Amino acid sequence: MKQATNTSAAVAIAENKVTLEQWRALLAVIDAGGYAKAAELLNKSQSAVSYAISQLETALDVKVFHLQGRKAVPTPAGELLYRRAKQLLEQAGRLEKSAACLSVHVEPLVKIAADIIIPPIFILQCLEIFAKAFPDTRVEIFESVLSGTEDALLQRQVDLAIGGRVPPGFMGEKLVTVMMHGVASPVHPLLQLGRPVNHEDMRQHRQIIVRDSGQYRRRTEGWQEADQRWTVSHIKTSIDAIRMGLGYAWLPDAYTHDDIAAGRLKYLPVEVGSAREVTTYLTFADRDFAGPATRHLAEVLKENLPKMCSFS
Repeated sequence: MKQATNTSAAVAIAENKVTLEQWRALLAVIDAGGYAKAAELLNKSQSAVSYAISQLETALDVKVFHLQGRKAVPTPAGELLYRRAKQLLEQAGRLEKSAACLSVHVEPLVKIAADIIIPPIFILQCLEIFAKAFPDTRVEIFESVLSGTEDALLQRQVDLAIGGRVPPGFMGEKLVTVMMHGVASPVHPLLQLGRPVNHEDMRQHRQIIVRDSGQYRRRTEGWQEADQRWTVSHIKTSIDAIRMGLGYAWLPDAYTHDDIAAGRLKYLPVEVGSAREVTTYLTFADRDFAGPATRHLAEVLKENLPKMCSFS
């Protein structure tokens, strides 16, 4: 029976005997549990929905419902077709979006450089929003540190960049002000002094530093005068080292917020400069020639990142 249903359905689809509207009627009746509620869902008359189902059954030569009182209950064939129709309509929806994108010359690929001073999870959450409007546009993310973001723009590797500086010849707009604090493990010696920490204290202990990803590694940020320094490539590695009591660092609050709240990390009681602000900017490689997908992604980032990075 199932094989016959599959064959007749495939033939009907191939010969265009069943329309998308008829498949929508099938889904609506099953989802709503009856013809009357399906009619409300589709904003059609009940007779129109009933006629669509009748036409579908005739085209496929199969019964898709039987009545139990006033309720339309799908037959085994109807349940099978429901699953297939749902996939078909989802594919049709994606096809319509793809066609709409092609009609307005949407770029097939958007490249973005994002300094990891903003947690990558926030960038991914923005991309999730972006993908709803541009599902067929591919995205490449370059996770960068300090001058690596500028290099990506200068070398025209990306369409958009999020970083702490705007290189000469480019126009950026303020995106997020990132708050950073000195942090260490609760058992770190600097937190056992019982007084504010000064520069001489910090110089005697290991600092964990995140490496500049730029080609020439020409930038440093924050306190860099500790006699002992370990350099890593990602903030997450720095946090792991600090949790282990291996050193201290200045890190964005977005990364340390949960650890501070849970007591796994503590702020360094520094005499001067315990907190610092880093302004990040959103910069187009070429705003005039940016396509609709790139522009839309920029708007999503501007609307959502400030809220995601707020821990007030």
